[in-house]
Amino acid sequence: MNAPLDPTPLDPADGDRAQQLDRAHVFHSWSAQGPFTGLAIAGGSGTTVWDFDGRRYLDFASQLVNVNIGHQHPAVVAAIREQAEILTTIAPATVNLTRGEAAKRIVSHAPDGFNKVFFTNGGADANENAIRMARLHTGRDKVLSTYRSYHGNTGAAIVATGDWRRVPNEFARGHVHFFGPYLYRSEFWAQTPEQESERALTHLRRVIESEGPASIAAIVLETVPGTAGILVPPPGYLAGVRALADQHGILVILDEVMAGFGRTGRWFAFDGYDIRPDLITFAKGVNSGYVPVGGVVIPDAIASDFDERVFPGGLTYSGHPLAMASIVAALDAMENEGIVTHAAQIGAEAIGPALADLASAHPLVGEVRGEGVFWAIELVADRETREPVTAATMGRIKAGLLERGVIPFIQDNRIHVVPPCVVTADEVGQAMAAYDEVLTSIERVEP
Repeated sequence: MNAPLDPTPLDPADGDRAQQLDRAHVFHSWSAQGPFTGLAIAGGSGTTVWDFDGRRYLDFASQLVNVNIGHQHPAVVAAIREQAEILTTIAPATVNLTRGEAAKRIVSHAPDGFNKVFFTNGGADANENAIRMARLHTGRDKVLSTYRSYHGNTGAAIVATGDWRRVPNEFARGHVHFFGPYLYRSEFWAQTPEQESERALTHLRRVIESEGPASIAAIVLETVPGTAGILVPPPGYLAGVRALADQHGILVILDEVMAGFGRTGRWFAFDGYDIRPDLITFAKGVNSGYVPVGGVVIPDAIASDFDERVFPGGLTYSGHPLAMASIVAALDAMENEGIVTHAAQIGAEAIGPALADLASAHPLVGEVRGEGVFWAIELVADRETREPVTAATMGRIKAGLLERGVIPFIQDNRIHVVPPCVVTADEVGQAMAAYDEVLTSIERVEP
């Protein structure tokens, strides 16, 4: 694991200038621009970042749940630097050694028969192109996905998304949504994980039948839905989806953009479930976001469709050498340093038990759930009714955690506990103490 470094010399005036330039010229995603304020981050290492005043923060958001290997891992930084000195960029139609090495490392973690990678700039266009491949392979049009999901902010990916961000962007055709399993807020009046799985599968079966199975190209699922709430699938659900898809000749696209490459304590999240996907999308953790990249892992049966037929898709920066070098170095470091195994262990031995203790101590906590370094604390105003806490309460929680030196990932009525895979037990303890203090302070005001 890479040890945190001391901050380089800092000037608070640079922080002020960063804020001024940001307010004057930067238009932020998913934000109202007027009230926007953010931390001005000057540097980082491992699980820690710091501002221009030298104040350090534990990054328990992993930025956008992507810095799996931690900030500024020296091997990845060195690989990017070395590649820049050799060749900074090259067109995707050329052959590049580093691109081939990156693809080889990715498919080495995929199921047998997955031998090709189509590289994209991120997770959204990975899902976009996987949907395109599914439609071309099947000759069908419709795509099914869950309401509780996020698949990206491009044309088809945003419409495949189930949450509110889909609604102002519904310009793509052929998308249908259904409810996936979520026992804590079951749509199916289930009382057990087994009931939730069985009833959610019955619901999906009826949607497939009602939409016309022969019209459906693919079912797109996050293996473990992330932004929607770290919704670990109940027993038998993913296997049941696979069986339904096979019955009707429908492809299964597993979106591993957030859940992949160590986040669940496995190389791919689906390694823990009885399912073999037809297409796999990835981004984020494959290189911890050091350089923008994503992609689709393609099995031979689909890749061969385009041996003689042109695949109608491409990106100027597909397989960019700097991104490829970062993938090679990141995956090699994760292998050599046992980072994926560490993520599983720290989740089982530190994060999970600490969150269970937190849940028993605080009436605000309705449920904790997750695996690896991929967890959610769901907060409720009333445990009996499960009424979510308000946005104002979540705002106070976020402010309280920042005051205590923890960068949180806040979504709806949840704190997502998603540190880098290299987080230590001591760092988990520090973050848990901050969660405990903040929840205690909120409960005193809002009994």
